[in-house]
Amino acid sequence: MSKKDYSDKVGAHAIYKGRVQGVGFRFTAQRYANETGVTGYVKNLWGGQVEIVAEGEKKKVKTFLERIKNGPLSRYIDDVETHYSGYTGAFRDFHIRF
Repeated sequence: MSKKDYSDKVGAHAIYKGRVQGVGFRFTAQRYANETGVTGYVKNLWGGQVEIVAEGEKKKVKTFLERIKNGPLSRYIDDVETHYSGYTGAFRDFHIRF
């Protein structure tokens, strides 16, 4: 049995700061993720920030995060911290965590 090759896949963790809660950010991020084909989740944090964890093919994850950063949601974002990591395969879909 061969080991799966995850060399073209990546994980990303991003924290968005600004007026990112109460503006449809999570639902828009979920739609973008589903359209792009990445898995993971989006979640509001207590400090008024939004957290995104995304996994998938490197190109798709990058496209997803760029779409959030440079699309209509950009007007609500003051700052974003993004860190990349290894792919874990922990997610089956992209969902909103409450």
